[in-house]
Amino acid sequence: MSRMIARRSAEAGATTQTTDVLVTPSHSISRRGARVLQHLACTLIATLTLSACSGGEGGTDVTIGRGQSQDAVSLEFPVFYVRRPLPADDSGVPLDRDARKLQRFSPGAELFMRERASASSREINLTADITTGLGDIRDLSVSFDGRKLLFAMRTPFMENVDEADLPTWNLWEYDLDRAALRRLIASDQSAEEGHDIMPHYLPDGRIVFSSTRQRQARAILLDEGKGQFVAQDEDNNEPAFVLHVMNADGSGIRQLSFNQSHDLNPAVLADGRIVFTRWEHQADDNQFDLYSINPDGSGLQLLYGAHSHDTGSIDPANNQPATVQFMNPRPMQDGRTLVVLRPFDGTGEGGDLVLIDTDNYVDNNRAADAAIASIGLNGPAQQRLLTTDVRTTPGPSSGGRYRSAAPLFDGTNRLLVSWSQCRLLEGTRIVPCTAERLAAPDAVEAPQLYGLFVYDGRDGTQRPVVAPQEGFVFSDVVAAAPRALPMVRLDRTAGVDFPQEWLAENVGVLHIRSVYDVDGVDVSAAGIAATRDPANAAYAQRPARFLRVEKAVSQPPAALRAVPGAAFGPNRALGMREILGYAPIEPDGSVQVKVPANVAFAISIVDAQGRRLGGPAGVRHANWLQLQAGERMQCNGCHATAADAPQAHGRAGMTFSINDGALQPGAFTNTRASLLANAGETMAQTRNRIMCGGACSLSMELAYRDYWPADAANATADIDACYATGPTDIATDPDDPAQRFVCTTGLRTPLPTSQECRDQWDARCRITLHYEQHIHPLWSLERPVDADGDGVADVDGNGQLIDQRCTSCHAPADAAGAAQVPAGDLDLSDGPSEQQPAQFRAFRELLFPDRGQQLDATGQLVDECLQTQVDPDTQVVTCIAFRELQSPMTAAGARASAAFFDTLAGTRGTVNHRDFMSASELRLLAQWLDIGAQYYNDPFQAPEN
Repeated sequence: MSRMIARRSAEAGATTQTTDVLVTPSHSISRRGARVLQHLACTLIATLTLSACSGGEGGTDVTIGRGQSQDAVSLEFPVFYVRRPLPADDSGVPLDRDARKLQRFSPGAELFMRERASASSREINLTADITTGLGDIRDLSVSFDGRKLLFAMRTPFMENVDEADLPTWNLWEYDLDRAALRRLIASDQSAEEGHDIMPHYLPDGRIVFSSTRQRQARAILLDEGKGQFVAQDEDNNEPAFVLHVMNADGSGIRQLSFNQSHDLNPAVLADGRIVFTRWEHQADDNQFDLYSINPDGSGLQLLYGAHSHDTGSIDPANNQPATVQFMNPRPMQDGRTLVVLRPFDGTGEGGDLVLIDTDNYVDNNRAADAAIASIGLNGPAQQRLLTTDVRTTPGPSSGGRYRSAAPLFDGTNRLLVSWSQCRLLEGTRIVPCTAERLAAPDAVEAPQLYGLFVYDGRDGTQRPVVAPQEGFVFSDVVAAAPRALPMVRLDRTAGVDFPQEWLAENVGVLHIRSVYDVDGVDVSAAGIAATRDPANAAYAQRPARFLRVEKAVSQPPAALRAVPGAAFGPNRALGMREILGYAPIEPDGSVQVKVPANVAFAISIVDAQGRRLGGPAGVRHANWLQLQAGERMQCNGCHATAADAPQAHGRAGMTFSINDGALQPGAFTNTRASLLANAGETMAQTRNRIMCGGACSLSMELAYRDYWPADAANATADIDACYATGPTDIATDPDDPAQRFVCTTGLRTPLPTSQECRDQWDARCRITLHYEQHIHPLWSLERPVDADGDGVADVDGNGQLIDQRCTSCHAPADAAGAAQVPAGDLDLSDGPSEQQPAQFRAFRELLFPDRGQQLDATGQLVDECLQTQVDPDTQVVTCIAFRELQSPMTAAGARASAAFFDTLAGTRGTVNHRDFMSASELRLLAQWLDIGAQYYNDPFQAPEN
C-alpha cells in the first residue's frame, strides 16, 4: 500500500501534527557526549580554516578561526541529511564497514531537513513517524529544480528475524512544495521484489537507481532453464546491486547494467550520460572504477581510474601511496567529477576529497583522447580539494576524514560535506590530535564524530551547518538548490535507430576493427596490409582466427542452491562460465558478430585450434562487457595488460584506429570480386553486409572455409574442429548464401551444446562444459589404430586389437590387473580423488601438483621418497622429501598447458602421441582450460553442499 505522510506547519523548535503529522522532539545528548561537545565547542561554532600545520600547541591540520559568529554561514535554501547512530558491535566498539557490502541494516537513522543551510536553522525530522526509531536511511539526491528529494529507506528492523524476512530497501521521495513523503513504488509486492538504493533523477524525469531486482538478467536465467533467482556478487556475499531505471511513478522498471558485482552511486554528467562506480571483480580484479552508461543502458564504458588506484596518501608501512577506490562520483559545475577517495575499509567509512578531470583523462597520467595525448597532456588528472593532511590509510588522520560531499551548484564550487575531526583516545579519554600525540607510535584513533559543514575552496574555510554529536554520524548531506538541467539523451528506438529484428532476436552487434591494433599500434608480424593480402605469405600465417564470446554464469543464493567449492576450478575467482559461440576473425583482424543482449560477456582471441592466444592481444579479458538489444559496439582493437605499463580498457577515442579499412570502394587487394567493400569498411563489415544481410551470428562450431582469395590457390586450409559431423549454420560462399560448412569431424562423447544450436544459433544458445560429463569420458574412449588407413583396426602380433585409449597406460593397473606406475605419473582412471572425494582422481592429477609413485618390494604403489630421516632415539624412518610433480594442465589456459598439448602433438615425451586425439577433442579440452577448467559450469548441475 502506498504511504503518504503530510507535514503541517511547525512551531519553533519542533514540528507538530494531528493524525498524520510528524512529531520531532529534540534529541538528548549523553553526559559523556556533552562533555566532548563542550571540549570541542570552539570547533563546532567557529569558522574552521583549513591550513597546513606549523607545529606548536595545536599540532593538527585544523586551526580554529576567531571572531566568527555562530551563524557564520547561511545559504538560502533547504538542506537534507541523515543522522544515524555510530555503528558499533555488541560491546560498543565502532564498526568499520566494508564499502562492498550494501545490504546491511543499521536501525536508528532518521532523515532531517533544515530550511536553510545554517547552524541556527530549525531541524525537522521528516521520517520519525515511519521509522519509529527502527529504520535506516541512505543515499539522498535532489531533483534538478531543487524541489524534490530522493532517498532509500528500510524499516522496520526486527530483532531475531532472518535477513530474508526483513523489509527490503525502498525508494522514497519528499516533495518540498507539498511537504509530503511517498514511496515511489506504491505496490507492496512490487516494492519488495528487490533492494533499491542510490536513486538519482535523470533530466527527462525518470529515476536511475541501483538494485538487486536484476529484472532482465532474471529473464535470461529463465530462458536458460535455471529458473529466476537473484544472482550473487562475485564474492558470493550478497546479491549484486546493478543499475536500473524507472518512471517517476515507479512504473517501467528496466535493468541497465549487467555487472556480476555491484554498480553504485549513479549521477548525471552534463552530456546526459550516467556516471557511476563499478566494482570490477572478474577473475583477480578487485577495485572500484568510474564508468559511464547511457540512460537506455547502451554505451557502457570505462570512464576513469582502472590504473589509478595507487593515488592515496603515503602508507607509513611501506612508504608507498595507499591503494584507494573511487566512490560517490558527483559532477561539478566546472566539468570535473568529485569523488570520495578511500579504501574499501579501515578508515571509518571516510576518506579524502578529490576532483578528477574525467573529460580529458582515463587515468591520472593518461589522456582519454588520442588528439590530446598526441600533444603530451599527461596529467595529473586528480587534484586534491584540500590542503590538509587527510589520510587514506588506517589510523589517525590529522586532517580528519570526509564521509560524503555534495556540490552546492551556486557557481562557487562550494560543497556541503560530512567531516570528522581528528581525535585520539588516551585510555578512555578523547583528546584532540596534536603533533606530539600523533607522533606517538601507539596513537589510537577515537571513534568518528561526523558533523556537517560548508567547505569553500576559494578561501579554504569550512563552516559548521550541523554540529556533531557523540555516538552519532551526520552524513548524506545535500542542498535543495536548483541547478542546470543536463542534456537529455533519448532512448534508442527499434526500426529507427536499429533494425527491428535485432530487438526480436534480443541481440546487439560487436565490431572490432582489428585485434592486431593494441593501443594504436599494429602488432601483426608483417603489418595489417600484408596480413590481409591473400597473395602474401603472411596471410596463411595469421595467428588470430576466431573470437570466442564467453558468458558469466550467475551464482544463486545459498538458500536456493548451496554450491560447494569443489564445483569450481582450481582458480575459484574465475567462477563458472559458458561459451556463447565463435566468430571468424577476418584477415585484417576485424570481427563483427551478433551477441546476446542483457548478459555479461567477455571475449577471447583464439587460434585455429581454439586456444586463447598469448601476448598483448590474447590474454584473458578481465572486464565484463554488455550490449542492449539493437546496440552497436565498436572497438578499435585491444589494450595492453603489461604489469609495468598497463593501459586502460574500453573507453572510446583513447587511440586512433590503425585499420583504416577499404581506402576506396571495391575489393581488397587480391580478394574475391564479389566481396566489394564500401569506403572505410573493415573486412568484417564487408562480409557481414554481403554474406549475412548486415550482421552475422555466432556459431557453436570452430569451422572455417576461406572465402577471401581471388585465386583459389591462395586459400588457407579448412578449419574443421566440430562437435558433430554434418551441416552447420556457417556461410562459406559470398556468391551463394545457401552454401553452409559441412563438418567432417566430431566428438564421440556427449555434445556440450544442442543440435538445434548447431543448426541455427540464437541468443539462448550456450556451450556448457562439465568435467565428468564432457571431459572425463575422453580418457576411456576406445582409440583403435588404423595405421594403413584401410578402415580396419590394426592388431598386434598376438592378434590383439591395438587400442590407444588413454587409460590403457595412464592407470594404476595394467590390462591383466597388475599394479603399475601410471605412464607419465598421470592417472586418468575412474574414481574419486583421495584429496577431494567430490572430484575425480583424474581431474586432480591433471590440474593439481602431485607426488610421483613407484612399486615397492611387495608390488604395491607408494609415493616415491627421495630423502629420509632416522629418529636417533626411536630409529623410526621418516620421509622428508618426496618426488613432486607439476600438473600437466592449468586453469590459466590451453597455451599455458604446454606439457599436455605438446605431448599430444608429438613434440614432448618418450611416446609419440601424435594423432591419439582428434582435432575436435583437442578443441574441447582447449576451450575448457581457457574458461577456467571448472568441474561444473552450471550451479544446478553441481551437487549441493
